[in-house]
Amino acid sequence: MSDSLKTGKREFRNINITDLLRYRFPLAAIQSILHRASGALIFLLLPFILFLLDKSLLSEISFEHFRGIASHWFVKLIILALAWAYLHHFCAGIRHLLMDVHVGVDKVAGKKSATIVFAISLPLTALVALKLFGAF
Repeated sequence: MSDSLKTGKREFRNINITDLLRYRFPLAAIQSILHRASGALIFLLLPFILFLLDKSLLSEISFEHFRGIASHWFVKLIILALAWAYLHHFCAGIRHLLMDVHVGVDKVAGKKSATIVFAISLPLTALVALKLFGAF
């Protein structure tokens, strides 16, 4: 019989890679993972974006060419993903900076601040989507 059954205490163990699909991450962990993913997305695509910006600013003809490319729905989805990455990374970065000065580091405040990050970044992304797809 294990020691945890004898004492009545819960047993905490490391999770295996196969347990990740069944593991329920707290909201703060999901927000933190998305902060890293959005940062990686921005970092990896930034040279490509700057290259396209450079080419589009060569002349009026090149600008109109890239404007036509950007009007395609799939390119708009990529632009929207980049807008989400930027907005989420910015909002979550402020959260992490506050945690660096020991504001909101306990469990309850961490969940509340993660909720605030989502409550700000997702509606802003929705506004970008509405503008991008021509709602206003």
